[in-house]
Amino acid sequence: MKEAVTLFWFRRDLRLFDNAGLYHALRADMPVQPVFIFDKNILDRLEDDDDARVTFIHRQVEKLKNELREAGSDLLVYYGTPEQAFQNWMDELNVGAVYTNHDYEPYAAERDAQIRSLLAKKGADFYTAKDQVIFEKDEVLKDDGKPYTVFTPYANKWRTKLNDFYLKPYPVEKYFGNLRKSKTSAGLVSLAGMGFRESSIPFPDNKIDEQLLTEYQEKRDFPAVAGTSRLSVHLRFGTISIRQVAATANTAGATTWLNELIWRDFYQMILWHFPHVVGNSFKKEYDNIEWINNQLHFKAWCDGKTGYPIVDAGMRELRATGFMHNRVRMIVASFLTKHLLIDWRWGEAWFSRYLLDFELASNNGGWQWAASSGCDAAPYFRVFNPALQTEKFDPQQKYIKKWVPELNTSSYPKPIVEHKMARERAINTYKTALTQK
Repeated sequence: MKEAVTLFWFRRDLRLFDNAGLYHALRADMPVQPVFIFDKNILDRLEDDDDARVTFIHRQVEKLKNELREAGSDLLVYYGTPEQAFQNWMDELNVGAVYTNHDYEPYAAERDAQIRSLLAKKGADFYTAKDQVIFEKDEVLKDDGKPYTVFTPYANKWRTKLNDFYLKPYPVEKYFGNLRKSKTSAGLVSLAGMGFRESSIPFPDNKIDEQLLTEYQEKRDFPAVAGTSRLSVHLRFGTISIRQVAATANTAGATTWLNELIWRDFYQMILWHFPHVVGNSFKKEYDNIEWINNQLHFKAWCDGKTGYPIVDAGMRELRATGFMHNRVRMIVASFLTKHLLIDWRWGEAWFSRYLLDFELASNNGGWQWAASSGCDAAPYFRVFNPALQTEKFDPQQKYIKKWVPELNTSSYPKPIVEHKMARERAINTYKTALTQK
């Protein structure tokens, strides 16, 4: 009879170090065979054959595979659906258990329930661990046991609860001897084999710059300044440990930057407790808003040709780099939902297509914040003035001129809407929707 093995399923945790689920798998009583699935259920929904995230993931999977080979093991990689992958592995191996890390998105919950059921029929156990957040699900609740829907009290309790225990890294390397030994290397499906091309978008490294974290409060709002960590893509795909980053920020006293990690936990908690936010407003009365949804205006926004330079700069940066500065994300989102009265879900979908660091919880939370439909969102009568935002945060227009070189020439478009009119129209439209019985 074949030797019983444990499978460790890498997902959004593409690293060997300080990996909670891998640690627990290696400390169990069977050799651990690491696996990864290029999930067709996800890949088939992508619109671009040069999607930069697929390139990023493929490179990280190849790196993982090489690291595991150096440790005397290997990474089994499957291209298909998770159900097909596990059927295949169950036929080939004597699988006693599967370990992985929690994922809080609706598709992930359905997928994991399906795999859990499949494994149970074969007599195999399915274990998951917390890894991508500091606090999850029900770990930070109000005194009455209900989830928070306002950020500040949530953040206060989050900070109160934080101690060294939650920041301690998992010493995975101590247990590498429990990896399943492999003398031959299994193949790795190519990008072309999955119908994708290599993206030319450059990826930021995952180095934690302690000085940048401490200076974040002063520099974070200025898009022309390199004042943000650019770690978000690495947090998204787990090529860096959330505990390592939070511990560094906490030790350095970088409270403003740590606050960004708290927002991240907050939105994951909201998604878990209020899954209706996927496709619907958190505040259900905001689904009454009568959006204009002008297709030409939406195209101008997508293409960075609205005639509002700070908006256009942000949209062009997104297409070119897969990144947009956080202050500018708020400006372009406010402009779409308030100035143009275009449904926030259209903007959310556009960001989900192009953002390297896209994750459902934070993207949804950010868009609903801008549209005033989310928990603890900007009030509906707050409409960002792009000109004032430019004066405050890009006064010399360095950021704008980088991305909108034709500014102040005849080839730059006139504004597609007038600010004062658009602001009044938005406030009146929202007010009408929110007073409906």
